[in-house]
Amino acid sequence: MTHASAPRSHAAPLAPGPRGAPLLGNLPDLRRDRIRIFLDAADTYGDVVRFQFGPGPKRTGHLLRHPDHIKHVFIDAADRFTKQTPGVREVRALLGDGLLTSEGALWRRQRRIAQPAFHKQRIAAFADVMVRAADELVDGWMRRPRPDAPVDVVSEMMRLALRIVTETLLGTDVPIDAAATAHALDLILADTRKGVTRILKIPRHVPTPDNRRFQEAVAVLDREVLRIIEHRRKAPEGGTDLVSTLMAARDPETGEGMTDRQLRDEVMTMFAAGHETTANALTWTFYLLSTHPDVRRRARAEVLTGTGGRLPTFADLGALDLVGRVFQESMRLYPPAWMITRRAAEDDVVGGYLIPKDSLVFLAPYVTHRHPAYWENPEGFDPDRFAGGALARMPRFAYFPFGGGARQCIGSSFAMVEGTLVLATILRRVRLDLVPGQTITPEPGITLRPRGSIHMRVVPEPPPT
Repeated sequence: MTHASAPRSHAAPLAPGPRGAPLLGNLPDLRRDRIRIFLDAADTYGDVVRFQFGPGPKRTGHLLRHPDHIKHVFIDAADRFTKQTPGVREVRALLGDGLLTSEGALWRRQRRIAQPAFHKQRIAAFADVMVRAADELVDGWMRRPRPDAPVDVVSEMMRLALRIVTETLLGTDVPIDAAATAHALDLILADTRKGVTRILKIPRHVPTPDNRRFQEAVAVLDREVLRIIEHRRKAPEGGTDLVSTLMAARDPETGEGMTDRQLRDEVMTMFAAGHETTANALTWTFYLLSTHPDVRRRARAEVLTGTGGRLPTFADLGALDLVGRVFQESMRLYPPAWMITRRAAEDDVVGGYLIPKDSLVFLAPYVTHRHPAYWENPEGFDPDRFAGGALARMPRFAYFPFGGGARQCIGSSFAMVEGTLVLATILRRVRLDLVPGQTITPEPGITLRPRGSIHMRVVPEPPPT
């Protein structure tokens, strides 16, 4: 039996799926627990599942679980699937036409200009920022009156990731109002998460209290980012930060650079998406390590051996194989971009089923990463499943925490380096033990973050010898 998509045909049947309520279809169930509904539906109906959120194709969605089907959408028929989806409409209010939200010629131009900023040499130059920020975070924990007192790892990883993205994007020579920026980002991301699941959509220009707070927060970020851009424009020499790199970059096909507005949209995209996703990935990783102390001990031993006990560097990444696999396995179980959505621009057939024009398709790493045909003990935490190049022997999209195809996340290598180095830096000095009695539940918004806080106790490890 082949899983490749058949030629397009109106004769193809509709995909099976759960029955829903009158008028609203499956929407009430999905609002209650999207992750459980998607997992159960895939187990019950197979690799293509149809959901209805109301009458008509625009209120129809299809969960595609099989790696071949995901490849079809990302690569084979990418021109048949657009990003004109409710989630993108929500985030465009903040990000404008950055790489995450733009399409067509604008996206291709911006991607050509931005790509060199994420080459290996550029990422290597930021490794010291990542390690220093993580080590100073541990310093702060150890300077508290009770160093072993619990911390909220969710907020601590958000704070760390925000510092790293701020210093790598903007540099350290221009002061930024960190408190106002963090508060504005928290408000915007929380409002955007709610907006994706709202049944009644109130346009942003309507002056409701929520919309006013949202617009005020966007204005705070605009002020900070545009001030940095203006400062960089006036600087006699370019810096090594990403803003300076993007500002100096030129489209290899036309020789054109970015306007201030385009720079603003790209910087805002990297600012918001870059810190939220990495913080979530690190949070879930420390949670998983706390519940698997044997893996944590092995990972710390690798850090001490691979670095000789000193702080890790970019050159040590090759010796941090298990630490990298821990981060990979964490993103298998809790992928920050837990679901990626596209809209069909025309009728298509996937897995033998009709995908009507205007309907949505859901590509959910959270679901595919648990496909029993590709993952043994799919709910278990086992970094060794990635050992020995195992991933290269699997279908390309059995694992896709960073998306795929031409639109794969431009910062995927940056995120892997950051996650590995931050983990190694913190494991070198302390362990984080989960405080008993907490219920840890994933909250599937635009990203996959824990619902509420995760309190963990900071326990010093024996110093490196």
